[in-house]
Amino acid sequence: MMSITILKLVHVGCVFISYMLFVVRGVWSLNASANLQRRWVKVLPHTVDTLLLGSAVTLAWMLGISPFAAPWLAAKIIALLLYILLGTIAIKRGKTREVRLLAWILAQLLFAYIVLTAVTHDPVPWHILSR
Repeated sequence: MMSITILKLVHVGCVFISYMLFVVRGVWSLNASANLQRRWVKVLPHTVDTLLLGSAVTLAWMLGISPFAAPWLAAKIIALLLYILLGTIAIKRGKTREVRLLAWILAQLLFAYIVLTAVTHDPVPWHILSR
């Protein structure tokens, strides 16, 4: 069985790669770049995100954490769903550049919230910013 430490490293690594891919694809979307049509750009993010989600579910299971018992995890899951929705608007579903830009910025703010929530295990992690 994989150790929790290695699984956490996989998870955090996937978080970083997923975010970097999102930023790059967002910039390409805002600039109407043909790079968005490359095969690897259509496949790699989904592969990384699948590994990210799989590692998250496995970690929660191994640690015995349930979103029903851990409010921070429930908040993180809800924020993740909103992040995915905004991400699809930012990269392909937004009808105008302005809509895509707004969705891209809001998605990044949600990403920061997700990370803060994960680090603090607090659904309202703002207190960490005032330290």
